Amino acid sequence: MVRALYLLFFLSGFPALLYQIVWQRALFTVFGVNTESVTVVVCAFMLGLGAGSLAGGWLSKRQRLPVLLIFAMLELGIAGYGLVSLRLFPLASAGGPLWTFLAAFAMVAIPTMMMGATLPLLTAELVRLHGEVGKTVGKLYFVNTLGSAVACFAAGRYWMGALGMDGVVQLAAALNGAAALCGLFWFQRSPRKRIEVPDQPAAWRPRELAVAATAGFVSLGFELVWYRVYSFATGGEPRAFAYLLGSFLLGIALGGLLVRRVKSETATATYLCLSSCAAGLTAPFIASLMAHVDPLQTLPVVTIAAAMMGAVFPMLCQTAVAANAAAGAGVSYLYAANIAGSVAGSYFVGQLAFDLLPLQGIAVALSAVGIVASAGYRRNARILGFLAFLPLAMTLYDNLYERLMYEGGFDPSSRFVDVVETKGGVVTVDSERHIYGGGAHDGILTTDLETADSCIRPYSLSYLHPEPKSVLLVGVAGGAWTAIVGKNPFVREAVAVEINPGYLTVIGRYPEIAPILRDPKITLVVDDGRRWMRRNMHRKFDAIVMDTVQHWRSNATNLLSAEFFRLAKSMLNPGGIVYFNTTYSDAAMYTGAISFPYALRFGPFLAVSDSPLRLDERRWRAAVAGHASDARIERIAGYFRTIDLTGTGHFAVEPRENILTRTRQAGIITDANMLTEWRP
Repeated sequence: MVRALYLLFFLSGFPALLYQIVWQRALFTVFGVNTESVTVVVCAFMLGLGAGSLAGGWLSKRQRLPVLLIFAMLELGIAGYGLVSLRLFPLASAGGPLWTFLAAFAMVAIPTMMMGATLPLLTAELVRLHGEVGKTVGKLYFVNTLGSAVACFAAGRYWMGALGMDGVVQLAAALNGAAALCGLFWFQRSPRKRIEVPDQPAAWRPRELAVAATAGFVSLGFELVWYRVYSFATGGEPRAFAYLLGSFLLGIALGGLLVRRVKSETATATYLCLSSCAAGLTAPFIASLMAHVDPLQTLPVVTIAAAMMGAVFPMLCQTAVAANAAAGAGVSYLYAANIAGSVAGSYFVGQLAFDLLPLQGIAVALSAVGIVASAGYRRNARILGFLAFLPLAMTLYDNLYERLMYEGGFDPSSRFVDVVETKGGVVTVDSERHIYGGGAHDGILTTDLETADSCIRPYSLSYLHPEPKSVLLVGVAGGAWTAIVGKNPFVREAVAVEINPGYLTVIGRYPEIAPILRDPKITLVVDDGRRWMRRNMHRKFDAIVMDTVQHWRSNATNLLSAEFFRLAKSMLNPGGIVYFNTTYSDAAMYTGAISFPYALRFGPFLAVSDSPLRLDERRWRAAVAGHASDARIERIAGYFRTIDLTGTGHFAVEPRENILTRTRQAGIITDANMLTEWRP
């Protein structure tokens, strides 16, 4: 019977993380893809778990409670909610920002409360079966978190690409249903006899609650640090988050097994201290390993560090919770404190620290918090001696981003001349003025049409549209496109939306681009582009221009899906165009061309419209006069007359009919299937 309950909790943990991954992606279309939206989703998810834990702890104090029956009902409730969740989330965008926040928060918190109630309920049931708390919590923690870890790896490797969001949610609901059926089966077969445990109130032990909260604070803070490391190193590979989360949860799960051997307050303090120190050294160690192996092959380092941190919570349960009728409630208090600390760590790092401190400063601060909490828990000043290692840790972070990007090719001459870190991401510039966002190339900080081929396409706007008076630019990055559009003699107003304010800081340091910060006809907005468009659907533009991120990067779907193109179409004036970078993705080309009746590809860029494109080489020549030599202008004009039917020509055009014929097998990108991200 005991083994059956552990299997039950493994099944329960499996769909929980599938929901988190899918719901987070679904809510990105409501909130936008920025740190605030991630924080709202994570906080709602975790606070729901914490509140559910307290409710489950209150229920668990009833010794004759049919725990397995309640567990089965909770699993059925989660399954039912999961099946309708993706239809509910769009309702959050029906009102203003406050309604959006509250509705989305509630939509995530309600089902996670049901998830959070299961740990204290099963803890109480198992304590009544064999009378131990530490062993019970350690094993439950292990099997449940192991299920979540396996789900992360499976989702990243297979299911997100094969099933899309709808299919993954249906799979998760089916697993909840299986867990419910198993719970009902074992409820019928459960033994009538239980160990009679003392009926006592759950004790509040402030020191243990504080340590549980600190452990959550430090571990979730480091998870965000590590996600930044892997996201930068992979250039925004979508699987990086799923694999990192899976490795982190696997470590937390393995940590739950350590409680068998360690059952003292001294050991708990030692593990918290050492794990905080080890976590602070993890990022530079990972960067060193990346000189020899693929970035994702270094994830076992995260698992080891997380295992040390994961041991702290079950150790606290072992030393602080008595094996009585209130064991489930006692565990729920510690679990809620751990969750509260996790939320605080996520908020502190994601919303505050990334704007205030460099990555090494955040890592050292988190390590210091863990060391100080360890010393306070055991009232042992000698533990504070570990603070002496922090200055050494700081030096190990030197050239971290260069080592992550160049891996084995790093040398001292590869140092970035600019590094700007914000909660929006990391912006770096090399010595040749190439700018990178989150480790991926964004362009060059220049508007020189004479020498830079990257400037040809933004200057081509006048070839595609006769008089683009109002232009919306989704994404600013290094600012070259915004500056070039601002120079267009026909443009009277340009709105440029950028999600990462770090780019604006970099732009201000380069005189060739910096004037866009003061140009009266350019309005710069820091926001998610799609979210801004949804909130400003009354605005109309002659052109919507996007030098879009690489089609395979995380969340690229939000600017390449059929749903996005419907939104963009609704904001165009008659004859208006959408001009965007497909980065040579056949699926992006097909989705754009099928969404509009008129289209023309120019290299990797696609211009689409509801009206015939009015191409005019003479108009373009007049617009670029003075920006390059006559010979250069003549050479570029020849590109407009070069037809390429292969889809690979870097400076050539392709008509819509050929695009549709050539790319029809690629399929249409939707918000749900995330085609270019998960099916490379």
